[in-house]
Amino acid sequence: MDASFWHQRWEKNEIAFHVSKANPLLVKHFNELSLAKGSRIFVPLCGKTLDIPWLLSNGYRVAGAELSQIAIEQLFMELGVQPEISAAGAVEQWSAHNLDIFVGDIFALSRKILGRVEAVYDRAALVAFPEHMRKRYTAHLTEITGKASQLLICYEYDQSLMGGPPFSVSNDEVKRQYALTYDVTLIASTEVSGGLKGKCPAKENVWLLKNK
Repeated sequence: MDASFWHQRWEKNEIAFHVSKANPLLVKHFNELSLAKGSRIFVPLCGKTLDIPWLLSNGYRVAGAELSQIAIEQLFMELGVQPEISAAGAVEQWSAHNLDIFVGDIFALSRKILGRVEAVYDRAALVAFPEHMRKRYTAHLTEITGKASQLLICYEYDQSLMGGPPFSVSNDEVKRQYALTYDVTLIASTEVSGGLKGKCPAKENVWLLKNK
C-alpha cells in the first residue's frame, strides 16, 4: 500500500483496525520475550494503539514508527502528555517520558536514529504490507533493530476471499522471511471469532522470534 492510502484512512477516521483495549495476545504472551523492566520495545506501524500505554504501564520503554501524524497527535493526546518534536533525518521524532515515536516512512528510519531496542512487537506491520513489499520490510526491520527478538502476530486466511490489509501471512512465509536470522516458534494459534472483518474464517498466529 502506498503512503496516501494510510493517510486517507486516518484523515477519514476509517480506522476499524484500531481497537479499544490492549491486544489480549500481547497481554497473554509478552512474557515469552523474557525482558527486564525498562527494556525498550519497538512497535512498527504503531498508529495510536493502546498496546503502547499497556507497555508503558508495565514498566517498559517504547519506540514506535508511524506514517500518520494524525495518529500520533491522537496518541499523545490520549496519553495526556505533550511531546517534544525534533527532526531526525527524514522523519520527525516525537518524544515524552519513556516514549519515542518516529513519524514518517519506516523505510527512512535508520538503526542510528532508532537507537537500541531489546525487542520488537509487531502486531500490525507485517500484515499491513502486500506480499511484494514484505521481504523489504522484514530485512529493514531486522537491520534497524539489530536482530532484536520479536513477538509477531499474523493473520492467516484465504486471500482470495478478501483483499487486505490486513493481508494473510502464512506460517511458511513467516519461516521463509525470518528463519535464516531467528529461531522461529509458533506459540499460539486461535480462530478469529466471527471471521476476519466478519467476512472469512481466519486464524491469528503468535510467533516468537529469537536471535540465533
